[in-house]
Amino acid sequence: MEFADPTYLYLLFLIPIIFTFIVKKRKTAYFRVSDFRLLEGVKPTLRSRFYFLPTLFKLLAIALIIVALARPRSSIENRETTTEGIDIILTLDVSTSMKAMDFSPNRFRAAIDVALNFIKGRKNDRIGLVIFAGESYTQCPLTTDYGILQELLSKVKMEQIEDGTAIGTALANSVNRLRESKSKSKVVILLTDGENNKGEIDPETAAEAAAAIDVRIYTIGIGKKRAKYPYGKDFFGKDIIRELDFKIDEKMLSEIAETTGGKFYRATNIEKLEKIYDEIDGLEKNKIKTNFYKTYTEKFRDFLIPGIILLLLSFILDRTYFRRSI
Repeated sequence: MEFADPTYLYLLFLIPIIFTFIVKKRKTAYFRVSDFRLLEGVKPTLRSRFYFLPTLFKLLAIALIIVALARPRSSIENRETTTEGIDIILTLDVSTSMKAMDFSPNRFRAAIDVALNFIKGRKNDRIGLVIFAGESYTQCPLTTDYGILQELLSKVKMEQIEDGTAIGTALANSVNRLRESKSKSKVVILLTDGENNKGEIDPETAAEAAAAIDVRIYTIGIGKKRAKYPYGKDFFGKDIIRELDFKIDEKMLSEIAETTGGKFYRATNIEKLEKIYDEIDGLEKNKIKTNFYKTYTEKFRDFLIPGIILLLLSFILDRTYFRRSI
């Protein structure tokens, strides 16, 4: 229990002063007798034994009313937690170059698996999925239903879109998905293994559009410059594996990230790719705000009502049972 106005409690020091004043003011009743033997056998009455009750009730009443004035109250501490999520678009290259085997089993499968793990680690964020090759389309709009998102991500296949690498178009599509977002933090994570060679929108223009609405773009260049690639199948149906050269436009990816306040990463193996997603996960944490507040329950009535009752009772006793004869 605590008091809203504890200063009133200092008035309790007046109680002993009032008591002393009452005792001194009280006149001692006496009468003369010639022989004390006349008092033998005279028994004290209840009235004489409890003459102090009205005074005691008054003092207790004053004390209780003073405590009531100090506003005693109990409190319960409450905690209100609000989470401010982030809107994230995963933009994934699904062109046939992602078949390269410098990741196990290939770049495409490794990128899918790492993205799935990234989604599992997020909470309270809306995440969407955009895939691209020579064209781009939205595989999953922004959602907090991670189960549906993971299912749709798992169903993505290469060669379901016209081949090529339309990075600018993919970014424009991703940014457009975030245009109506109310979130204070909007992010695109672009993963590709090539250079922009398709689409009518150049990546720089898409990056400027992203920066205009405060969208950060993290770009990931995946794969080595030379890697084994399943070129086709032989007469017996076995894969023909050849080593091919791959070109990743690191300069362009770096400029996209810089324009939007993001960061460019280079992943040449699965360990690096996992670390990149871990770092992005650490950089883009949702904000958790906790407010503490107290709920008070006033207890002054528990003291005021008994105080008033005792005060009334003392006045009644003074004027009835303990009334002094004139």
